[in-house]
Amino acid sequence: MLVGGLLVLLLLAWTAWTLTRLSRLEGRVARAWTALDTQLQRRAGLAEELARDHPAAVGSDRAEYLAAFAADARRPIDGDRELAENALGRELRELPQNLPGVPAALRSDLAGTTTRAALARRFYNDAVRDTRALRRSRISRLLRLHAGRPLPRFFDIEIPLDGAPADHNHAENPAR
Repeated sequence: MLVGGLLVLLLLAWTAWTLTRLSRLEGRVARAWTALDTQLQRRAGLAEELARDHPAAVGSDRAEYLAAFAADARRPIDGDRELAENALGRELRELPQNLPGVPAALRSDLAGTTTRAALARRFYNDAVRDTRALRRSRISRLLRLHAGRPLPRFFDIEIPLDGAPADHNHAENPAR
């Protein structure tokens, strides 16, 4: 009886610890998403500014595409944010490095925002991976901890960090 009571007490302590950890991880996912969304919105805004204020530097046709892709990234028409962000990212990568007539501050801000977005994506996906791992543990599933809440999704877009190839290595996300 004493051993049974001890096991129940240990299970309750583990459950409380796990629920606290899950709540903290969900908060981490939410904060990471806010940071990622802020950087992606800023990148789209800077791309719109570049297209609007410097069409001669990027070319009038490319400026129209850039503005359209930036607007779609802010509010995706079809609801697929990842697809819209990838289209904007490709358009930005295809721009020449040295854009005549574009202030260095704008070029620098766009490059910095892109780097911060890549870091924010990495932090977000790390938080999602940790949350999914804890929620998929055998005991968490058995006790149905947080079973009513949807699993957070990875946000896989192509934002290379400092010119490195985009990271698509998510072994925990076999659906992609």
